[in-house]
Amino acid sequence: MKATFIINDYVLIWNLLFKASISEKIYNLKQKMWNIYKEKYHAILYDKEEILKDYKNFIPDDDTVYNIVLENEDYLYLKRNTEKYRLALLNLWDKKKKETNYLYCKILRMNIPDYTFFVVNKELNTIEQTTENTLIVGKEITKEDPNKLLIQINREIVKNHIHPKKKDSMITEAIIEFAVYNEYGTMLSKKSAYQYGDPKLFELKNYLYPYWLMYLGVPKEEFFSYMMRDKMVFEESKYAYEKELKKMNLEEFIDFCIRNERYIVREHKKQNG
Repeated sequence: MKATFIINDYVLIWNLLFKASISEKIYNLKQKMWNIYKEKYHAILYDKEEILKDYKNFIPDDDTVYNIVLENEDYLYLKRNTEKYRLALLNLWDKKKKETNYLYCKILRMNIPDYTFFVVNKELNTIEQTTENTLIVGKEITKEDPNKLLIQINREIVKNHIHPKKKDSMITEAIIEFAVYNEYGTMLSKKSAYQYGDPKLFELKNYLYPYWLMYLGVPKEEFFSYMMRDKMVFEESKYAYEKELKKMNLEEFIDFCIRNERYIVREHKKQNG
């Protein structure tokens, strides 16, 4: 998956106008335009889909509001800061490109289309899937855990492209967590991230964990070291090794787990008390 990070004036302006105000100056600008150009302001609410469909060739029906923002000093300052953020985001992505490629090629084992990331100001605090291969990103890269943003971005992408044949939101969510929060998170941080995720999924993930290791292709003799690493324990000698799992992609593995949910849960309870 090739990733392109761009700033598009129309996307940035639309988000500033229709998302929560990120500063008093932007709030005042929005209020002023609403008071003077109420109908024109309201009309561009419906531009978003058209912009994203063909951002390179988008021409608004009425550019009055866009032009006022484009010429505003506060917007120009904000755009410069957004460009700095774009470069930081690009640097973070490039630094972890090897791990991200591994996520898609070796863990998901699926062909994901090339993505365009529309970068907006980080103060908007948003990650939004828009079309099949575009994402709006505007969220702070924290010094304490810069990888957190990479995980959030890739989780949105994976969620958008996983469509199991049979619906089971809990199992689907649990396995996406395994892939992105846990295994990818472990690669990014160089230490186990298997205790992270939604607490309501922990019990289910304990049931699925032996099969997840088989899906990853972990040899049975290495199960113990993985259990110690991830603090997820089961009696490995009592599980038949499902060799076919490591030949599946993530969607197929989710389908397998959904089809066999009753057996997986029953076996876990029987083998682990």
